[in-house]
Amino acid sequence: MKILCERGFTFVEIAILAVIIVLLAVIAIPNFMKSKWHANEENAIASLRLIHTAMESFRAGQRPKLYTNANSLSVLSTSKPPYIDTMLGNGTKQGYNFRLNDVSAYGYTAQARPVAFKVTGNRSFVIDETGVLRVRGQSDWLAKAQGEIVK
Repeated sequence: MKILCERGFTFVEIAILAVIIVLLAVIAIPNFMKSKWHANEENAIASLRLIHTAMESFRAGQRPKLYTNANSLSVLSTSKPPYIDTMLGNGTKQGYNFRLNDVSAYGYTAQARPVAFKVTGNRSFVIDETGVLRVRGQSDWLAKAQGEIVK
């Protein structure tokens, strides 16, 4: 008589494997979200510094040297030569919304905030004509000189 040898996994083995996969997912997903937030925030900081440099370059090319002609990000992206890329000029880049506020002859405020607070980022940022970058852990648009300084 021939004995049949069945190969395969038992229900218990498959259940243990499923539990291990779920545990790994529970550990990995929050770490992935933190790294995504961090990447978005670092990109927002770099973009605000780029906007500051673009505003200073734009002003240097004006006669008289005023900020008022650059009253929106789209002006910086469509000018010849363009000072920022068109994606940033449209106001949204990598999970953050950007905008220029309070543009006057001698000053401005550039702001960044998460598209979805606690989803694409945890903090809002602001930079002004002085080049000082500030951060705040809220999703609202910041006024000039609010929040702690980013180094």
